[in-house]
Amino acid sequence: MTTDPILTLAQWLSPAFPVGAFTYSHGLEALVEAGTVHDAASFSAWLIDTLQHGAGQNDVILLAHAYNAGTVEALTKIDTFARALAPSAERLLETDQQGAAFARTAAAIHDLDLSTLTYPVAVGRAAHLQTLPLPDTARLFLHAFAANLTSAATRLVPLGQTEAQATLTAVTPLCQDVADQAVTLSLDDIAASTFASDIASMRHETQYSRLFRS
Repeated sequence: MTTDPILTLAQWLSPAFPVGAFTYSHGLEALVEAGTVHDAASFSAWLIDTLQHGAGQNDVILLAHAYNAGTVEALTKIDTFARALAPSAERLLETDQQGAAFARTAAAIHDLDLSTLTYPVAVGRAAHLQTLPLPDTARLFLHAFAANLTSAATRLVPLGQTEAQATLTAVTPLCQDVADQAVTLSLDDIAASTFASDIASMRHETQYSRLFRS
């Protein structure tokens, strides 16, 4: 029996897949603590910036290049680059730990040869080994990223469930557009201008009271 690739991706990128995504806020917790993000509108603005000008687009570029990596050496170089891009210790922990957890589970259930990789690189490599379509992998990966941050905002801001889902619905077309463009870009196109968010992730490391690991 052949499984629809979308169903495999839906499993990999669902909250039920054990990567521990729910324990990371990508610096959002520090922004809520500072009062920068305090309602649906300010969360939406932050999420849009993160998707377009921060880790959202960059992670999809890394995923696509991992998917297309022709050799293990090339894959290792992409993963090393991904680690170097992390702006703080907690953001490195976020991508490293989720990647390792994803690789362990995906390797076990699909009998894949996956080494310990950062999260977008691990997903890209696994999708290649399973011959899953890159455009769909990129779209679902970015939407899952946005959905996890929306879940964090629901608890932190806090947002009501309906308000949070309305925000996620509003950014879903953006997830598609960013993903579709990112898979066509080179590693030289990786850039970020979300400095406030990066600084927030550093401040989170010493925040007194924390629910999240980043």
